[in-house]
Amino acid sequence: MPRQAPPETIILQQPQPKRSVMAVSRPLVMGVLNVTPDSFSDGGLYLDPDAAVSRAEQMVSEGADLIDVGGESTRPGSAGVSLEEELRRTIPVIRRLAKAVRIPLSIDTSKADVAQRALDAGASSVNDVTALRGDPRMASVVARHRAAVILMHMAGTPRAMQRRPRYRDVAREVAAFLMRQATQAQAAGISRSRILVDPGLGFGKSVAHNLALMRELRRFVALGFPVVIGPSRKSFIGKTLDADVGDRLTGTLACVASAFWHGVAMVRVHDVRACVQLLQMLEAIRGTHHAPWRQH
Repeated sequence: MPRQAPPETIILQQPQPKRSVMAVSRPLVMGVLNVTPDSFSDGGLYLDPDAAVSRAEQMVSEGADLIDVGGESTRPGSAGVSLEEELRRTIPVIRRLAKAVRIPLSIDTSKADVAQRALDAGASSVNDVTALRGDPRMASVVARHRAAVILMHMAGTPRAMQRRPRYRDVAREVAAFLMRQATQAQAAGISRSRILVDPGLGFGKSVAHNLALMRELRRFVALGFPVVIGPSRKSFIGKTLDADVGDRLTGTLACVASAFWHGVAMVRVHDVRACVQLLQMLEAIRGTHHAPWRQH
């Protein structure tokens, strides 16, 4: 069994003016809220702001530590949406959630203007699937707001990323990319304590690549930044288990359990209650407990 990792300290922001530091002995649970018509798992379910807010409140009640709001699908083969459409989908929801829930909000975007508006509306972190490469202004927006940022590895673009992805050593190459982008983020003025890294399961990787990344999670933890993974309902689980998207919870939970034992700091999931209960049980077995919010 892998050696227990020390508690991770992650600086996030709750709605102003209070700053929160979360010290955790298990992965934080980020609830996915896609306000899109075409996301691979829940597209179209939460386009209506009332439905989106209701779903977010449900995830909070199930134990989510933060909510990630996305207005542009990044599923394999997807095309981008306009700035105006992404703003229309996300900003009203974030404004309402900033008043309705008392956990941090994240904006899932690669557009600096969307990040700017979302941070102004009450979000406190940016989940950027391009790791700051998609918009030259993104790093300055994050730095200016003193926001947290998740830097994710993706080979190519969502439209083409699954066309025969190739690596010589996928874990080594992804780790090198994440370290390079984290270094550039710091050079752009983003505090090291606000940088998280994500190896990008399902983003330009084959089934074998994704499984290799899961086996090598310690390599990413060793980079010295909190590690995020997003295995939830991904196609590599479906292909491994011959399971449709609605029948991938067991595989997702297996990945979350592996993340727990390997020192991952955050898991991005759709099925919040099941993942929270899994992590609570693993903590009980290990003899640790989730440290509460500390505000100062």
